[in-house]
Amino acid sequence: LQSNGCCIRPGFAEETTEPEEETMIKIAGNSYLVSPSLPDFHGCSPGWSSAFYGAECFNSEVHSYMKNLGKQKSSESQNIDAKKVELEQLLMMETKNYRKTIKFYQKLLQKERSSKGPETKSMLPKLRGQLQEMKSKVQFLELVKKYMQAKQWGVESCVLPTIIHNGRTDTVDVAPTDEPSLLLYYNTEKHQCNNQNGIRVLQAGTPLGLMAYLYSRNAFLEGYVQQFLYTFRYFCTQEEFLQFLLDRISSTLSSASLDPSTSLTKICNRSFYILQAWIEDCYSVDFATNTDLLCTLKEFISSKVAPLNGYGERLLLLLEDVSARKSGSAHQYSSMDRCEEEGEEDRKTLHSLCKKLSEDVSRKASLHIFFLQNFNWKLCKGMEPIAQYQRERLYTMSSVLPKPCYNSFTEEFPVSFAKADEVGPYLLIEYSAQQLCCQLTLLQQEVFHKCHPVHFLNSRALGVKDKCVAVQKAVSTEAVSLKVCNLFLSKCIQDQYLLQLLRNADSISTWVAAEIVTCHTSKLQVSLLSKFLLIAKCCYEQRNFATAMQILAGLENLIVRQLPAWKILPAKVAEIMEELKAVEVFLKSDSLCLMEGERFKTLPTIPSAHVLAMHVQQLETGGFTMTNGAHKWTKLRNIAKVVSQVHAFQENPYTYTPDFKLQSYLRQRITHFKDADISALAADNCANFHQIPAEKHSRKIQDALRRMKATFQ
Repeated sequence: LQSNGCCIRPGFAEETTEPEEETMIKIAGNSYLVSPSLPDFHGCSPGWSSAFYGAECFNSEVHSYMKNLGKQKSSESQNIDAKKVELEQLLMMETKNYRKTIKFYQKLLQKERSSKGPETKSMLPKLRGQLQEMKSKVQFLELVKKYMQAKQWGVESCVLPTIIHNGRTDTVDVAPTDEPSLLLYYNTEKHQCNNQNGIRVLQAGTPLGLMAYLYSRNAFLEGYVQQFLYTFRYFCTQEEFLQFLLDRISSTLSSASLDPSTSLTKICNRSFYILQAWIEDCYSVDFATNTDLLCTLKEFISSKVAPLNGYGERLLLLLEDVSARKSGSAHQYSSMDRCEEEGEEDRKTLHSLCKKLSEDVSRKASLHIFFLQNFNWKLCKGMEPIAQYQRERLYTMSSVLPKPCYNSFTEEFPVSFAKADEVGPYLLIEYSAQQLCCQLTLLQQEVFHKCHPVHFLNSRALGVKDKCVAVQKAVSTEAVSLKVCNLFLSKCIQDQYLLQLLRNADSISTWVAAEIVTCHTSKLQVSLLSKFLLIAKCCYEQRNFATAMQILAGLENLIVRQLPAWKILPAKVAEIMEELKAVEVFLKSDSLCLMEGERFKTLPTIPSAHVLAMHVQQLETGGFTMTNGAHKWTKLRNIAKVVSQVHAFQENPYTYTPDFKLQSYLRQRITHFKDADISALAADNCANFHQIPAEKHSRKIQDALRRMKATFQ
């Protein structure tokens, strides 16, 4: 098995190779260093774009570029190894240029802030354009590399029945199985992207057939592998899937040769490829929650793979790596080497910089246009952009303080804002809506980035219903009754992080309602109502739909809606309530409404967890199997496409400067009111009731007495 001796990604350092593992081969008249023992498995997870776009992920430009790679003359034949080497060299060169340009831009930016160089103002716009071009070029080369990896190690569909029997120990007792009994296809017109003549699209399959299709030649190109990793729990358990992969590795590992064209080598390498992709993408939901599954995998790698193949050691390192990083992030990035970790940090920095370049100018305008096109709203213009607040707070003491980690809003935390209860809601009035929006968004981002697309599947079994109020506050992490509406297999372990996400949302809504009803004067109530409405408006304009919908739920509380303060609320502020309701209708209208256009790729987004769960439940409605027992892959593919947007949004984090003092205050207030009884709180406050003036009240009594006296005369 041949691979390049280095792994180059945007922002990645060059990998050093062991001298004893290096060898020289001749490709197109040139000599290249390769590793004879390890396949080229670096970042095997296809990613959310594969599940979302499917075959359209690789457009015609990628196909034509791939054809021309490795050809120095038009008459030369194509060579996959030459293509790999040329692509790695291009990636390395473009990445170095990209990083140098970023550093140069940072220096110019500092000069502009210190007003030391007026000429820098004319250079910055040109440099921004160059950065965007270089970023696009690096991303395109990454896509070509992913396409090249996806084409490797697949077999033709006629070999798939052999794969099923290849790993079985009881093949003597099993009758021969043909492909039509395992998988069902339907015919379509010729695909425009890849110009393939084989026009068969997978429609349904048995559990074994669907697992075997992972080895199909086009499984990665079609997005099938990533879609399978999201949805396989509907028809098989994690243990069954792992055993299927391990059986294929066991039966082919000792026989796999260095010739990549043999079927055994393809099956063996594709098994490793799928296994690594599973670990990279779903470790937090499958292996971290199931110690038996993890032990089975580690034992197999140590005893069966490591003695025969050096790739076993790399798999063990990968398991250690994702396990160590699990507590820091829910979205696991595929990384097997420390150089890749540094690369990920650099890539986040580059992405954040490029995002900041355009957010000051375009974010506000694009979001206004976006909602105006969908709802024909007339939005208020009295709010200044958040970017200005960020520029003012760019260099503060809080920006250099270590960031504390909290699992949820309601978790215990160190008290840095000592007497939040004594301060009460008055601090909310002092801060602007933009400042509060920034910090609430960062708090929401913490819990959102810990979730996984799989968390939104089978939510009915967790008790999640159509109404937000149906999510009980008393729900604990104890086992929930799964006898009714459980769509996963009975032995399939399901992580219940979605419940924690929804409880956090419920806590925010309760806090909003409680802060308002505990105000002792109508004037303060009007101020808080206005502040929360402006915060919600600011949130949805910044695409933080989660916090916006949580505030809306708090304002729509039955007690809050009956407050007399609504009658004296300024008309322009009161209109925001209708805007929020229109946003809610928009979010509920289409499961992929936030993925339309290109904005979600450049602007950070946090979706409403409850709305997304309801969309998935809608797709889960109806049977998953056909009359012959085959599972409907078209249904599972649509579910995978919808939940893939979770990872898409997590790739674009908000880069606001955290204000830990304000965050601590907000956490304490939310925790203080998380289990509050709004009606009981409202009953203790006379400002929550319609007051009849004393003079008017006494006049009514006198009129009643006068009428009564007249009846006796």
